[in-house]
Amino acid sequence: MIPKVIVLSGYGLNCEDETAFAFNLAGGDSDVVHVNDLVATPKLLDKYQILAIPGGFSYGDDTGSGKAYANKLKNHLEDALYQFADSNKLMIGICNGFQILTQSQLLPGALIFNDFPRYTVRWADIKVQDKSPWLTGIKKLSLPIAHGEGKFYANNKTLAILKKQGRIAAEYEKGEVCKMQNLPANPNGSLLDIAAITAHEGRVLGIMPHPERAVFFNQLPHWTLLKEQITRTGGKIPTYGPGLEIFKNAITFCN
Repeated sequence: MIPKVIVLSGYGLNCEDETAFAFNLAGGDSDVVHVNDLVATPKLLDKYQILAIPGGFSYGDDTGSGKAYANKLKNHLEDALYQFADSNKLMIGICNGFQILTQSQLLPGALIFNDFPRYTVRWADIKVQDKSPWLTGIKKLSLPIAHGEGKFYANNKTLAILKKQGRIAAEYEKGEVCKMQNLPANPNGSLLDIAAITAHEGRVLGIMPHPERAVFFNQLPHWTLLKEQITRTGGKIPTYGPGLEIFKNAITFCN
């Protein structure tokens, strides 16, 4: 059976098409559904194995990133979402979606303004703990970021719990892309260099970088250099990029 994926849209989320495409490329069957349609019929969730809240600027970030959208989910879909998260299903929030998951308290902590207080667009390297179905077999990734409020913040008690329980899914590190472009590893000042966290035994993932923007090899910022290096050694030039592995893991888990 091909796993069914629901990708939420509406009110300023703007990465739903790329996210649905990534799941389909990985072998899933995605539907983009406006949040109002889900509010009207919460039982729609019953037909899906994966729920994705993509990136964007929900409600223009006017009341804080993800806050207004999260309030809509809490006011109308809280029980349905917690039931989904508690079942053997998967949920992901990417960038603005991560902010929405923390604001709705499906994930702990908060995403606040970057230490360098401006919207930042670049690539980042992350090291991964593969204790989540989303991250099985993945050790390192290079993915793009695009956010103004991407600094993960939580009190010391919450940080200690996340660390003890192995729920810090990914941390920023100075890897290949950062070294090549002479960029700092941590792009936003996240505490403990946190780029992603999990809940519900790893089935719910919040991740700040955008894996759906790195599903093809030629989306990498240094793909031309890599292509030249591979060609000179007689290797085969890849078609797909590192971000696709996250979506493939989700489909594999659901199968």
